[in-house]
Amino acid sequence: MNIRPNRVKQKLAAGQVATIVAGTNEPDLIDQLGTLDVDGIWLEGEHGGVDYGELGNLTRACDLWGKTSVVRVMDNDYATIYRTLDRGAQGIVVPHVNNRAEAESVVAAGKFAPLGKRGMYTSRQGFGVDGYLKTANDQSLLIVLIEDIVAVRSLDEILKVDHIDCFFVAPSDLATSMGQIGNMGHPEVQQTIDGAIKKIVQSGRVAGTLVNVGNVERYTRLGVRVVMTSFFPWIQAGAKELIERAAAGARG
Repeated sequence: MNIRPNRVKQKLAAGQVATIVAGTNEPDLIDQLGTLDVDGIWLEGEHGGVDYGELGNLTRACDLWGKTSVVRVMDNDYATIYRTLDRGAQGIVVPHVNNRAEAESVVAAGKFAPLGKRGMYTSRQGFGVDGYLKTANDQSLLIVLIEDIVAVRSLDEILKVDHIDCFFVAPSDLATSMGQIGNMGHPEVQQTIDGAIKKIVQSGRVAGTLVNVGNVERYTRLGVRVVMTSFFPWIQAGAKELIERAAAGARG
């Protein structure tokens, strides 16, 4: 039995854009989203209710549909990161990585020796897989969030850390750290986001960011290769259109 391939990593290796959808922490809803041609499912463990007891079923649902399970953990903690991987996650998102040492800590926890210091455990992803401990590093996805202005100022050093698959520029917290709470569209914030993305791309590393239907093309033109979005705005837009059409029909 071979290790399950990581679809997001496959897309990145091929130079393509990887799409990740957020908005669910329910296995049944993952089954429904499984019909969409997205590459990964974002599971929210920082702001949402994902815990270790649920991760087995959540990541298993992603596996059934061939989606990469991408879990945002609550902190940059050694045990938090490797235990999340041990529960079946194919990808980890670590918040508030603000300097090179913090980026190195992500790799130490997320990769087995000799690349890191991840605890030596088979993981559900490795059951029945010969040589899992030798091949798991190739399939584990590590994403760090650049979401504070201090991280942007330290970006040159952060980008020197190997084995991180994506440097994800997170607009909301970044705006807040710049004194622009809830104002991601502020020109200075947008300039900072664009500048960080360009620096990541120019360094030869993979940039990611939060997108919507209106701005995704602009960001992919800048070189972003990991895009994340919530599916809930699609429901809102579809419901709004249906209600408006129903009212129009009733008026004749």
